Amino acid sequence: MTFDELRREFGGEIVEAGSAEYDAASRTVFGTGRPVGVVRPRSVADVQAVVRFAVDTGLALAVRGGGHAFAGFGTNDDGVVLDLSGLADVLVLDERLVRIGGGATWGQVADALAPYGLAISSGDTRSVGVGGLTLSGGIGWKVRKYGLALDQLVAAEVVTADGDVVRASADEHPELLWGLRGGGGNFGVVTAFEFAAHPTTEVLHGKIAFPAAEAASVLQGWADYVRTAPDELTSIATFANPFLGGPNAPVEIQVTWDGDDATALDPIRALGTVIADDVTLTPYAEILVAGQTPPPGIEFVTRSAFVDKESVSEVLRILAESGATAGSPIIAVRSVGGAVARVAADATAYPYRQAELMFVTTNIGPASAIAAARPALDALWERLAPHSTGAYANFLSTIEVDAVYPAQTYEKLAALKRQYDPGNLFRGNHNIDPDYDRPGDAGR
Repeated sequence: MTFDELRREFGGEIVEAGSAEYDAASRTVFGTGRPVGVVRPRSVADVQAVVRFAVDTGLALAVRGGGHAFAGFGTNDDGVVLDLSGLADVLVLDERLVRIGGGATWGQVADALAPYGLAISSGDTRSVGVGGLTLSGGIGWKVRKYGLALDQLVAAEVVTADGDVVRASADEHPELLWGLRGGGGNFGVVTAFEFAAHPTTEVLHGKIAFPAAEAASVLQGWADYVRTAPDELTSIATFANPFLGGPNAPVEIQVTWDGDDATALDPIRALGTVIADDVTLTPYAEILVAGQTPPPGIEFVTRSAFVDKESVSEVLRILAESGATAGSPIIAVRSVGGAVARVAADATAYPYRQAELMFVTTNIGPASAIAAARPALDALWERLAPHSTGAYANFLSTIEVDAVYPAQTYEKLAALKRQYDPGNLFRGNHNIDPDYDRPGDAGR
């Protein structure tokens, strides 16, 4: 089957090697590839045709939403890329229920919902895709009040590996909905999501900064406070940014308070010597930042892990020590808990419900600088390993399936994979092996 044959039943656009658009179409934000073609469907029927095309030709299939996966999942070599950007409609079905096309970005969603006074707690970047973020989690600016993006997902329209369209909800294919809420893109192409939105207007949002010399005490005090803080507060502590001075960079506590109480953030300001404070009342849609594409030759290495209550102090001590040394990665620590922790551990395929924090290290630079920094980075993660657990799939530059899914979750996902994708067509992700069937199996 050739692209010419696909065109007979495909109403979208096909970008083949050699065309003027090919180089741009074959790249993602963090990944490069040389697929045989990039296809842009205009309908669910188009998606079905592409899935059947990939099965019939044996071509590897990459599914792209926003294209922000650090591991470059939205492209491949010698396969076909299914670019969903043409399926991006946002439709308010009633006062709370919103239907969103599988190729929409969170900026498009925020802008479309703002006139209705609605929002969906998502990530923090406008150009990030709804699909990629939701299917693996969704830790955003309202996570402690409304939970993960996937916690607000109530139904999905999915094209499965056999080209069929199914609806996953509490009443139809509920086991598939369970897998979509944390299992990544392993089970099909989600062409539409249905979310429960919430009313929103303005939020208090911005950064409160402290001197680098106060990092250790500020971080510990911040963690102690967010443990019992009202759910309206979500925050991120960022430090050791080489673009702001590395070891001398300020500790920036980025905050969102879901409301307009001007005194709500005073406990954060009391943590140390405030050297900058730009918190203002801002419409929710405006707090999402524009995504940035690194220039050619610049690489990102991103790793993540979760921290339970008993390990918070030790992890923050180690991270503060690292941040005070030359060559430290950029370090960001995100508060979770709140609504995330009130969902049962087995209710979705997202397994790290009881973690208080999620931390991320990021190295940025040319390949030579990344290679030079690797021994120190590996040493840091060796120190952190006894005190942290798992990994957050949306902040990983490498494929680390064992870290993303504990054994019990993986086993349930593998059974679901055998049901919906036994041939592993959807493998361009943190892939679940459909042949895995027992602990210790070499397939994992």
